[in-house]
Amino acid sequence: MVDKKLTNLQSLPLGEAELDVESLALQEEVVSLKRVAKVVKGGRRFSFSALVVVGDEKGHLGIGFGKANEVPEAIRKAIEDGKRNIFSVPVVGRTISHQIIGRFGAARVLLRPAAEGTGLIAGAAVRAVVRLAGIKDILTKCHGTNNMINVVKATVQGLKSLQSPERIAQLRNKSLEEIMGKSRAARYREIRLQAEKEPEEEKKSAEAAQPAEEAEAPVAAAEEISPSPEPQTPQPPDESQASVAGEEKPQSQPLESPPAEDEKQEPSSS
Repeated sequence: MVDKKLTNLQSLPLGEAELDVESLALQEEVVSLKRVAKVVKGGRRFSFSALVVVGDEKGHLGIGFGKANEVPEAIRKAIEDGKRNIFSVPVVGRTISHQIIGRFGAARVLLRPAAEGTGLIAGAAVRAVVRLAGIKDILTKCHGTNNMINVVKATVQGLKSLQSPERIAQLRNKSLEEIMGKSRAARYREIRLQAEKEPEEEKKSAEAAQPAEEAEAPVAAAEEISPSPEPQTPQPPDESQASVAGEEKPQSQPLESPPAEDEKQEPSSS
């Protein structure tokens, strides 16, 4: 078990460089959208408040809160606020490194690692947070309140309190095998090595696909420039070929002209 004192060491520097938000492929999800009212002397003024979760599903996450008179403007403000609050989540493979309880107000959110294939066992608010953080398998439970804003903030507080195995081993002056065990430490190193190779493989595949697209572009341009062939008019079948095939050509019979109406028959003389 991880020491409780180590789970809340938020003041310790993690030694991470500042994140370049522009280089991240961020996604947004609106968690809460409500109409709120402010009572003034002349009556009530209505506006909208939005809570948005921002993340790239690769260990970077942020939440933002915005308020405006129109819904799109409130969502835009919340997205900008979330991008300003991006932080890193220590994801180990498909789950988190250890169990943690996030607290905010009356909300208590339990986050527990899960085996591969478990999925996201969470409510709507917690699910949006852990999904955009890049977590695929986790067990969660909310206590105290169902308020979405407090639940989301409690989940974020729990994710910020997570410590990577290397960090815990460094704080205790122990090796990774002493903290996790030999088999789990070996598995953890394999997962980290695979996660480091994935961006390189994606970059190589993108570079390999780029020359193919450049080669297809001139061909497509040439096809657009080349004139389209003129439509061919159907030709009547050849009579010689029809006779060879044994098909008899129907003979045209002359049409008999009908008798003229103005001609009168002369009476025969007896």
